[in-house]
Amino acid sequence: MEKYTKWVACWGNATSIHDQTESRFAKNLTLRYPIRMVFNGSALRLHFSNISGTEAVRFTAAVARSEGKRRIDPETVIPLTKDGQELLVIEPGKEIVTDVIAMDVTAGEYLSVSLYLPDYTDMNAAVLITGCLSRGYYAYGSCRDDADFRNDDARNTRWYYFLNTIDILTEEGNHALICYGDSITAQDWPDELAMMLWKEGHRDVAVIRRAISGTRILREYSCITYAAYGRCGEFRFAGEMETAGADTVLIQHGINDIIHPVGTETNIFRPWSDLPKVKEMTDAYTKLYIEEARRRGLAVYGGTLLPIAGWRTYADFREKLKNSFNDWLRTTELLDGCVDFDKAVRDPEHPECFRSEYDSGDHLHPSLEGYKAMADCVMEALFR
Repeated sequence: MEKYTKWVACWGNATSIHDQTESRFAKNLTLRYPIRMVFNGSALRLHFSNISGTEAVRFTAAVARSEGKRRIDPETVIPLTKDGQELLVIEPGKEIVTDVIAMDVTAGEYLSVSLYLPDYTDMNAAVLITGCLSRGYYAYGSCRDDADFRNDDARNTRWYYFLNTIDILTEEGNHALICYGDSITAQDWPDELAMMLWKEGHRDVAVIRRAISGTRILREYSCITYAAYGRCGEFRFAGEMETAGADTVLIQHGINDIIHPVGTETNIFRPWSDLPKVKEMTDAYTKLYIEEARRRGLAVYGGTLLPIAGWRTYADFREKLKNSFNDWLRTTELLDGCVDFDKAVRDPEHPECFRSEYDSGDHLHPSLEGYKAMADCVMEALFR
């Protein structure tokens, strides 16, 4: 009987709109992303996305064994193809899945995905991610299959362009946990969770991150000023749940709905009419997230929203809205459970605030220690 029979996503991110403060086009550029494998397997297929692009993109790509940094073993390079063609073409608004490649993979090893962009390329489909497992490199010139980049040309990047998901043909018992959210989930806690799972012996689950900074459940920006904030929940969630082998989604989303509106007298793109009532948030969360996840056979967990006291738009009415939403997450029977991130990182004496060691300094995003506390909170709720 074949040992590896099930396709499971072993790595993944969302794809959104690249921050337009940087150049939108690139040419004669090689990108390299080292990816840590969490399962044993015998074959791979890779998903590339141009979902937010406005032009077709054309590049070649390859997979090779890696040291976890920018160096690869050139003897192990396997070019990727689509319908037998090595030049990968993604039309604007579309995504592709490569042909399957046979490759023996061992859990814990690193593979690197390298992309070479020969011609002017619209670099608009990307996501910014941080964490101990999330890093990339780029260099000018064609060095997709080279062991290392030329030292004087290489740069680091946290932007993931086009590469969206990696599926592995693996054992039937392996599965994926989707972590869905905004900038808080786009930062460190999913990587910390992945490392905790590995260290504590949970070798049958991959953490797949579907997170885009600035996004909201209910509204999205249609102006160039906030283009990089991407799509709202209505247009994101269903597509991002199309993840091979996923059986559970953990949702930590909604804080931007609460903190963004400031009135047109302050910012014409952030009117007070965008500020939701708690019932609007819970109704949308139920319809767009819980019901959609149930249709896909997923277990659904809600993560509470974090403290915001001290954030530049903080106000008492926002605190009350956040707390009411969190209370609903803690008590609703529509969810399989609640991961109480808020309780894990807040100051017990001043619950509207982070514990000082868990605050990054902006009073909205946690510090690295705060992200570790969030990951530990998931471990307690779902795995221990």
